Amino acid sequence: MIYCFDIDGTICTNTNGDYPNAIPYPNIIKKVNELYEQGNEIILNTARGATTGIDWRKETEVQMKAWGVKYHKLFLGKPGADIYIDDKAINIKDWIQQNSINEKL
Repeated sequence: MIYCFDIDGTICTNTNGDYPNAIPYPNIIKKVNELYEQGNEIILNTARGATTGIDWRKETEVQMKAWGVKYHKLFLGKPGADIYIDDKAINIKDWIQQNSINEKL
């Protein structure tokens, strides 16, 4: 199965562009890594830099490594939006509840 995770507000706190000071959600990262270890493909998709034009790839890769996030692909350039409507979307709070993850967002 292929899983695609947003980063800010999902794997870490949403810092409104102050990405270096984002705080990881360890229990969510643990679950992402479990999915990776089970043979699932993990994609990270982020809007970092979408509105500013700043390339956050290197910093994001370093951050994911420091936090121990296992993934196969990282995509930057997700369009910035207030609401995403998608037929395959699961809200992070619902996913936490469905997977019995003890994490406070």
